[in-house]
Amino acid sequence: MAVAVEMPKLGNTVEECLIARWLKQEGQTVSAGETVVEIETDKTSFEVAAPVDGTVLATFFEQGALVPVFTALFVIGNPGESAEAFRPQSKGSTPAADAAGPPAPSTQNANPGCQTVAPTCTSLPHSAAPLSPRARRFAEEHNFHPQAVSGSGPGGRVLEADLRALYHTSPKVSGAASRQVQSGAEAPFEGSGIGGMILASDLASDVDAPETRISGVREKIARRMRESLAGTAQYTLHSSADARGLLLLRARIKASSAGPDININDLVTFCTVQALLEAPDLNVLFVDGRIHPGRGVHIGFACDTPRGLLVPVVHNAEALTVAALAFRIKELSAQAVQGKISADDLTGGTFTVSNLGGLGVESFTPLLNPPQVAILGVNAIQLKAVRREGRVEFIDSIGLSLTLDHQIIDGAPGARFLKVVRDKIENVEQLCAI
Repeated sequence: MAVAVEMPKLGNTVEECLIARWLKQEGQTVSAGETVVEIETDKTSFEVAAPVDGTVLATFFEQGALVPVFTALFVIGNPGESAEAFRPQSKGSTPAADAAGPPAPSTQNANPGCQTVAPTCTSLPHSAAPLSPRARRFAEEHNFHPQAVSGSGPGGRVLEADLRALYHTSPKVSGAASRQVQSGAEAPFEGSGIGGMILASDLASDVDAPETRISGVREKIARRMRESLAGTAQYTLHSSADARGLLLLRARIKASSAGPDININDLVTFCTVQALLEAPDLNVLFVDGRIHPGRGVHIGFACDTPRGLLVPVVHNAEALTVAALAFRIKELSAQAVQGKISADDLTGGTFTVSNLGGLGVESFTPLLNPPQVAILGVNAIQLKAVRREGRVEFIDSIGLSLTLDHQIIDGAPGARFLKVVRDKIENVEQLCAI
């Protein structure tokens, strides 16, 4: 009996995933549990396995295609069985898009074999129909801003279904090709890349340069970093804290083989959580001109993975002991590195900690993760000369770099928060009670 395997729902915020790589092709045999296809969200990757033994009767999408969740990806069965009953009605379509009617026509030039690709912008032209809030969110999340689209909503308003339908029927354009198109080059309706993606080599150009397509994760990181700098007023305060208590506590924990595995980063993150409870003005989100206080401390932490920077989030960190926090950080880090972290564990942060101290970085300027208004950079522990009672002595000191959004947090409140963090770190042994 043929069995269809659908695109899984990988979190409450995920509506579609990209086909990264087919490991099995039509006609090949598979065993239950064997990976058939790798898929990607905008932040991580997953494997979809065969639920039963059998033969791959059909695959419904090519590599590079964006597929809505709960849409059939492939069918496993016995040779000779038909898979047509499971075939999606329209590749990349959704029930909402089908209900909205036929896809809106894309803007074409006089040559029916070519299409002018819309330039990247922050919004549709003023002459275009207004976008619904969900449509605007879809446009921003997918970096999709067509010059013209017919709206099916009241008064011609463009709905999410209208944009989604056009998005899935429009040719995909690589970053290099997009830049050439914005400079006046004409793009064919279909390119030579995966899924018909238009590559730079498909465009008429005097200079043909090789193109390397960045991953969806890398593209997302790049876009968010640009948006971070463009949409906020960032400044960074640098300070340091006496790290002797940190080092003594870490040494005591390490010497106790039966105790929990808690490192310097875990201790600093725990101190930061406690500081946010004492100074909650930095534990907020700034959205559409309004400040939204965090309902709990949802602490994000920068994590280096083979696929780029990810920021897992420990939700409700204020309710955790230092040992429980350390365990959760390591659990999420392992999932992120393995590409198996849930999309829900990559969202909802209210404050972020980025630690480069382990790599010997003495000072840096971490970038904000909007709509958060603050991020703490943790630097290397170094010997620092300090004056005490008229004499100079050298102590172990840990560097701290706090980046803030000046739209919300002025210098004095930011400095006061940094002082609270320093106090927590310098009294970490009493704070953790280990």
